[in-house]
Amino acid sequence: MSSSLMEQAMQGKVVLVTGGAKRVGAAICRRLHAAGAQLAVHYRSSEQEALALQKELNKLRPKSAAVFQADLLDLHALPQLVHKVIRKFGQLDALINNASSFYATPLADIDEQQWHDLLGTNLRAPLFLAQAAGSELRRRHGAIVNIVDIHAERPMHGHLLYSVAKAGLAALTRGLAQEMAPQVRVNAVAPGVIIWPEGEAWMDEEQRRKIVAHTLLKREGAPDDIARTVAFLIQDAPYITGQIIAVDGGRSVNI
Repeated sequence: MSSSLMEQAMQGKVVLVTGGAKRVGAAICRRLHAAGAQLAVHYRSSEQEALALQKELNKLRPKSAAVFQADLLDLHALPQLVHKVIRKFGQLDALINNASSFYATPLADIDEQQWHDLLGTNLRAPLFLAQAAGSELRRRHGAIVNIVDIHAERPMHGHLLYSVAKAGLAALTRGLAQEMAPQVRVNAVAPGVIIWPEGEAWMDEEQRRKIVAHTLLKREGAPDDIARTVAFLIQDAPYITGQIIAVDGGRSVNI
């Protein structure tokens, strides 16, 4: 697609990206913004990164991006977040459920707080954000894209709650596709090795090398690989719903 056509592909569309301030979320924001969308960038604690991204995007196209702070573990904050975005931009055309907590939870060490956090960010928040945005997305014939994980299908050892939450999000994707049809399409992207998790001291260089070796393409992916797939599902896939696309270099078929 030429740069001029790309810039027109999502012109006039408004997209809310949760956890959009950095890493994969920021790549999604940049990719959709380059296609002409207006971006509602959600963050919880990454205020500095969110404001820097807002400044970057608005420099490219004035008044095209705004930031919204919310704790997705607070159920009351979810409809408020959606309403603030609609009040700011006048509409909402797509919801990208990207925000995620990730850390190890071996069975013997699991507690209620970890359940609340990992299931809350990875599963409960996407459900209730879809509920809150439902009427507007139906009105706009919009789309939802959830960021799942290849470990929704094959649990990651030592990360029981995270794997369970992402498995639930995969099921939620298919269920929402049924519930919200025919007006709203709901799909998901399942990343593999894209960016190594922050603060995961248990994973040394040798473990990372072994993981990459199990990908068919023998290399790590980039955040923009996820962003490109999200953009495809929103703007170029009008007859696709209820699907989960693995973007993992072939790792999920070679574990």
